[in-house]
Amino acid sequence: MIAVHFDKPGGPENLYLKEVAKPSPGEGEVLLKVAASALNRADLLQRQGQYAPPPGASNILGLEASGHVAELGAGCQGPWRVGDPAMVLLSGGGQAQYVTVPAELLMPIPAGLTMCQAAAIPEAWLTAFQLLHLVGNVQAGDSVLIHAGASGVGTAAIQLARMAGATPLVTAGSQEKLQIAEKLGAAAGFNYKEEDFSEATLKFTKGAGVNLILDCIGGSYWEKNVNCLALDGHWVLYGLLGGAVISGPLFSKLLFKRGSLITSLLRPRDKKYKQMLVKAFTEQILPHFSTEGPQRLLPVLDRVYPVAEIQEAHEYMETNKNVGKIVLELPQ
Repeated sequence: MIAVHFDKPGGPENLYLKEVAKPSPGEGEVLLKVAASALNRADLLQRQGQYAPPPGASNILGLEASGHVAELGAGCQGPWRVGDPAMVLLSGGGQAQYVTVPAELLMPIPAGLTMCQAAAIPEAWLTAFQLLHLVGNVQAGDSVLIHAGASGVGTAAIQLARMAGATPLVTAGSQEKLQIAEKLGAAAGFNYKEEDFSEATLKFTKGAGVNLILDCIGGSYWEKNVNCLALDGHWVLYGLLGGAVISGPLFSKLLFKRGSLITSLLRPRDKKYKQMLVKAFTEQILPHFSTEGPQRLLPVLDRVYPVAEIQEAHEYMETNKNVGKIVLELPQ
């Protein structure tokens, strides 16, 4: 099969398509013929040599995919049959023509969605769902500050926060991104390049601050995050795009707010946790992608590239201009 490959860590120019052995499904696994796979920040980090796959995971890039069931491994007892359309959360391997996955991690594709739209759901939406509900314990009436509000996770979190009865606020780096976030349901958006988002957040919340922060930035935002966190608020850290180094009185400021700093990563979680997450998401959230009405959920796609243009896709993601997901189409 054809798969995205790189021989050594480095820039996008190191990426190319390579013919590799097609995997075979093991006990309880399904072989998925991949139609589309979305790009994630983790792919860029892995390409740069900064984020190794978890033990036992494929070295091939790609944390989510959509396609059709091609083969069932021994002991597959579930509802899946050869030919069924499905989308899947992966620890790696999605940017190839075939990938194996535990059957319990497959999700049905909601009616009316294309394969490219479906490929944009698993990693981003399951991440946003877990951050809000399992980690952040969002409640109706809460205010939620979502950094990188126009990212895949950000655009999902806005919609899921609204569905939970919370008020989503976002940060982003352009007016265009803020406008799209507000169309998706953000109550307000702050351009971090032009204003202090913590002051703007405090003004919007009339001084109370936000109950929950979803933060993929880290180091460079710590002081502003604590500044606009409400008393007893939860600050959930799930990325370090702004660096890992903290300089200053983080603990005293957090202690004064009685704030909780919680960290979360999805990719290294064990199979049992991911099964639970996929089951809850499939039951509680997935039907809303097909339901007409104001609560309908929508994956946001920025660009679709043929997988042969993998270098261009990585270069584009590195510009930080995308709104929503960048998707790769695999040859059929």
